[in-house]
Amino acid sequence: MSNRVLSVGSQFPAFNKKAVVSIEKGKEFIDLNNEYASKDGKWTVMFWWPKDFTFVCPTEIAEFNKKAGEFSDRDAVLIGASTDSEFVHAAWRRDHADLRDLKFPMLADTSKSLAEDLGILDAEERIAYRATYIIDPQGIVRWVNVNDLSVGRNVQEVIRVLDALQTDELCPCNWKKGEETLTTQLSLN
Repeated sequence: MSNRVLSVGSQFPAFNKKAVVSIEKGKEFIDLNNEYASKDGKWTVMFWWPKDFTFVCPTEIAEFNKKAGEFSDRDAVLIGASTDSEFVHAAWRRDHADLRDLKFPMLADTSKSLAEDLGILDAEERIAYRATYIIDPQGIVRWVNVNDLSVGRNVQEVIRVLDALQTDELCPCNWKKGEETLTTQLSLN
């Protein structure tokens, strides 16, 4: 990686980028910035993939889309991102059946400035690693996960971590929503 990965406790960098939100002609693009989620007091889950029109990436994007309702139920906004342009994103959405009806924007970091600020830009290829950020409503990074370019992530784990963070309590290994937290167990003793 070219920089240190922006980590837990850091303020998520300010950004203003183009994003694809539709394949309907004339309604494809919006401007997207930090306030997209935080203005409504929501959490943000931003996940990055290396390149459009590849093989591992659409499996992850499709899985996030299948789980979009679960993120919404948790007051979390999903944003997908890569360093490809908004035009490449739009073409990929039109071309790939699993991507046509996405329920979240595809952010285009064509300048690579946000990926660089996050420390997730591969120095050789100048593409983003498979990084996932959970950002609280105040814009603070609360969880980061970075996978190598060849390994897809586990979307259910992202949901599990979001659940744990939202309890604002101590959560043990493998904790799942509905189970007792350590905080609850300690207060019972």
